[in-house]
Order: sequence, then C-alpha cells, then structure tokens
Amino acid sequence: MTDALDETAVTDVLSETERPLRADARRNRERILESAREVFAEDGIDAQMDDVARRAQVGVGTVYRHFPTKEALMVELVRQKFQLFAAGAREALQRDEDPFAVFADMLRRNAGVCARDAAMQHALTGVGEHIWAQAQNEQDELNTLSGELMARAQQAGTMRSDVRPTDIAMLMCGVSATMAHKIPGLDWKRHLELAIDMLRADPATSVGRTGAREHADLRAPPSA
Repeated sequence: MTDALDETAVTDVLSETERPLRADARRNRERILESAREVFAEDGIDAQMDDVARRAQVGVGTVYRHFPTKEALMVELVRQKFQLFAAGAREALQRDEDPFAVFADMLRRNAGVCARDAAMQHALTGVGEHIWAQAQNEQDELNTLSGELMARAQQAGTMRSDVRPTDIAMLMCGVSATMAHKIPGLDWKRHLELAIDMLRADPATSVGRTGAREHADLRAPPSA
C-alpha cells in the first residue's frame, strides 16, 4: 500500500467517468489541470487562463474548450481535491484494522496531499462560496464515506461519540490553512496529531457533549 495517493492516477480515473475524450484531448485536459495547479499556487485567484495555457504548452482556445471560464477551471480543481480524498476514504473502508487507527491514518494521508500543493490549496480557500457550492456532491460523498469510517470507530468505543463528519472538514481546513505559511517553530504535523488525539474517546481529555455545546456558545471578543 502506498503512503499517499497519486493525484495523477486519480485524475486518470476521474477522466474515465466523464464524457469519453480522444487520447490527445484527454492528455491536453490533464496538462491544463496540472498547469492550473501550478499557476494558482504562484498567482492565487488572480491567475489568468493565458498563463495556464502557456504553462500547459497549448493554445488558450484549447483551455477554453475544456473549461469555458476560469470559474469552471477552479470548480474542477476543487472537485478533484474532494474526489481524491473520497478515493482515500474508500480505500480506508477496505482495511480490516483498528477503526480509529485507520481513520487517523486517512487524515494523515489527506493532509499529506494538501501539504504537497499547499500554495494552491491556500489559493482555493480564497475563492467565493459559489465555487465550493458547485462541488457539493463531491463534498457530500466524502462526508458519507468519512461518516462510515467514524461510525466504526465510535461503535468500537475508540472515537468520541459527539464528532460528526462536518467537524472533520473544519479540522482539516484549520490544519491546511497553516501549511502555506512557513513560520519557524510551527509544524502542521504536530497540529494534526493534537487534533487527532482530541478525537479519541477518552473521558479525561474529551470535552464531551455538554462541553461541546458550551464551547459552541462562546463568542470571540471583538477585534481591536
């Protein structure tokens, strides 16, 4: 078993589920997406389609044939990220090991995927909600698969019973947000391990249902 998912391999799988493309068209599409990841990593959401075409070594008309707008290109990048995570969750569901360990390992692998393109990941967090809304089906699929993994660990008594898939999404967003900023002394891997420990069903360290509700009612003080 590999330590991390190969995004190129997943892209190949995803392409097979779409309208069949000629081999050359599919290669162009994959080159465009790979180039888009690099350009968005460098320029953020201000990246231009001309720059993507130049990096992919195709005409800008080719880019627009595959993705009519920059928004469509960003939506596909977001969709592929969630589809990649879902592929990891499906693989995790096939593992017959300690449920909490399997779930924690999936989080580490997904975090590793984010870390390898942290700048692009950071750029995509700046897009509008309408971009993320167009990847809702992919998000729902990931939450469903994650929920199955979590249910196994909760039934085994090793994961807090009050944790939901949406909590995990927020947790991973928090971890990912630290990856693009290299600050001495701060390590996203340590951040992730602390978060994983907080998911364990340990009464001595877990907030629990009542505590979670109390914390949810707290409001941050107004900024100065």
